[in-house]
Amino acid sequence: MNLRDLDYICAVADHKHFGRAADSCHVSQPTLSGQIKKLEAQLGVTLFERSHKGIRVTDIGEDIISIAREAREAAQRIKSVAASAQDPLAGNLSLGLIPTIAPYLIPLFVSQLQSAMPKMSVAYREDITDRLNEALLNGELDVAVLATPPEEDSLTAIELYSEPFWLLFPEGHELGTFKNASMKDVKEDDVLLLTEGHCFRDQALSICRPAQKARRQSLRATSLETLINLVASGQGVTLVPALAMRGGWSPEMGLMSHELTDKGAERQIYLTYRKRFPRVGAVQALATLIQDGLPESVRVA
Repeated sequence: MNLRDLDYICAVADHKHFGRAADSCHVSQPTLSGQIKKLEAQLGVTLFERSHKGIRVTDIGEDIISIAREAREAAQRIKSVAASAQDPLAGNLSLGLIPTIAPYLIPLFVSQLQSAMPKMSVAYREDITDRLNEALLNGELDVAVLATPPEEDSLTAIELYSEPFWLLFPEGHELGTFKNASMKDVKEDDVLLLTEGHCFRDQALSICRPAQKARRQSLRATSLETLINLVASGQGVTLVPALAMRGGWSPEMGLMSHELTDKGAERQIYLTYRKRFPRVGAVQALATLIQDGLPESVRVA
């Protein structure tokens, strides 16, 4: 049995006619018919019932042809992967990003990506760190932009950039009288943070004083945009990564900010991928493209 045999039986199933099936496969009808008979003999089953009324696929034939179609699709994917390896900037690429990065970073490189790599089709996925890491490990994702270094031996990463944290507070807040600000200037229990599961929450807590927690445990924000709107409503203050400061908030929101002066008030951003991923060239090209589009508010690695 070979892939050509699978092409033949799928063609007959599609056309319900040996002559038309042979034409679609660019072989003579005797060649196609003879090869299918050999395959039936090899398998010990009848795939097609032949009569003067036409051709009918048998029940076992339906099952086998269904598997044959899957095998043909898998073979095509293998060819596509091989072709992509020859040209790493062609084909499909799945890219994951955490929610505190995706809406701010993607607009900085997506247009340039389409121009620089026209043969590449990128599928984006936004999710929390744990799920993106899992998707990388099981092959659902090719690469991911994360704010934590790889913890699994099978993963590696390119350092993209580091971005400082900014303290965001409502207009009229006492922090507005400070020339600079650090977390020691923030009142106890006045910090609004993301819900658990977001790595940015853990990073923000790491520079807060031990006594400081998320002030209102009933406010379970799952996005930076929610936190920003809560701050604008006078519910507290929050920490925001540098790229999010380019969010284009309207002047009517009445927000003010200070870049934090605390040691370690920044995060490192990585482009993470599997060590055995065959298209390392695509990953490196993507990293360079992302870095080229970064603003001065972050530090390129």
